[in-house]
Amino acid sequence: MTERGPAVLVLEDGTTFFGRAIGKIGRTAGELAFNTGMTGYQEVFTDPSYLEQLLIMNTSHIGNYGVHSEEQESDKMQVAGVIIKKFSEIASRESSIGTLESLMLKDEKVGISDIDTRALVRYIRDNGAMNAIISSEENLDVEALKEEVKNIPSMKGLELSSRVSTKEVFEVKSTTGKSECKVALLDLGVKRNIIRCLTERNCDVVVFPMNSSLDQMLAYYPDGFMLSNGPGDPGAMQETHALVKQIIDTGIPVFGICMGHQVIAISQGLKTEKMHHGHRGLNHPIKNLKTNKGEITSQNHGFVVSKESVSLNPDVVVTHVHLNDDTIAGIELKSKPVFSVQYHPESSAGPHDSRYLFDQFVTNMKAFKK
Repeated sequence: MTERGPAVLVLEDGTTFFGRAIGKIGRTAGELAFNTGMTGYQEVFTDPSYLEQLLIMNTSHIGNYGVHSEEQESDKMQVAGVIIKKFSEIASRESSIGTLESLMLKDEKVGISDIDTRALVRYIRDNGAMNAIISSEENLDVEALKEEVKNIPSMKGLELSSRVSTKEVFEVKSTTGKSECKVALLDLGVKRNIIRCLTERNCDVVVFPMNSSLDQMLAYYPDGFMLSNGPGDPGAMQETHALVKQIIDTGIPVFGICMGHQVIAISQGLKTEKMHHGHRGLNHPIKNLKTNKGEITSQNHGFVVSKESVSLNPDVVVTHVHLNDDTIAGIELKSKPVFSVQYHPESSAGPHDSRYLFDQFVTNMKAFKK
C-alpha cells in the first residue's frame, strides 16, 4: 500500500478535518457537496455540473472497481476535489483501464481520504453548503487556509457553463441506423448520456456552444431543442435566458434537463433560488403530478425554481415535485410543446424510471413534423 502524506479540509466557518492525501499533491477549493450514490463515482466525477465543487462521497469505499473509458460523462474529471472515507488503490474489475488514482493524477485532481464523511455530511445538512479548501501541500498552515477560504467566490451569482460548453459545433448521428428526428442541443455542460439517450431513439443530435444564436441553430432545421444540464448559478446567465426565450417562441418542441429546466423557467418569468444543501444522489423520490406515479431519480443541483414564482406566469404548470421537500421537479407550458425536469432522466449512474421523458420528447417532435 502507498504511504500517504497528511491532508486537511478547512471549511469556511473554520471547521477542520484531517486526513490523508489522494491524487495530486496540492491545494484546491470550491463549494462542498455530497453525493449519496453507492456506485457510479467515475460518472459523477466527470459530470460537468460538478464544476467548482468539492465532492463528498457518502459510500465508505470509493475506487474499488477502477475506471473505464465508457463511464466518462465528459473528457475529464470536472469536480474541484474529492473527499472520501476509504480510498481503494486496487481496481478489482477485470475490464477496468486503470485505478481511480491514475485518473485523478492524469486530470490533476487533489483529494482527501480517511476522514469521517458521515460526520461531514451531517454537518452540511445542519449548516448548509459552504466553501472549503483541501490541501495536501507540505508544511500545512491551517490558520492561513482558514483566512484563504473566506475569499473563495460564492456559487450564488457564479456563471460556470461557459467553461464547460463546447467551443465548436459537432454532430452525433443516430446509433440505430434510423434518422427520424433532428435535435439541436444547447450545451450548458452536457453529459454524454443525454446525447446517447437521444441517438438511441433514432435522433441525430447537433451540439451547439452556449453562445450560439437562434439563427445558427435553426439553420440545422431541428425538430426539437434540448437544453442540457450544467454548473453554476442559472440566474447569472442573462444571454442564455434571452436565447431560450427565443427558442421557445419558435413553437418547436423543447426539453430541458436540470440547468436547462432552470433557464426555461427564468425565460418564462419565474425565479430560481439557492438551496440549503442541494439534491445530489441516485435515490431521490419524485411524484409525477400528471400520472400520480412515483419515480426514483438521479439528481445533482444546488439551485431550484422558486415555488412562489410559478404564479407569475399562468402558462406554466408544475408537473413533478420532489417528495422529500416538495420542491419543484418539473414544469411544462400550456401553450407550447415545452417541458423540463430538475432531475436527470439519463441517470448515469442511477435508476431508469424517468427515461420515458425522452420518449415523450420524441413524440412531441414527431407531432411537430406532421
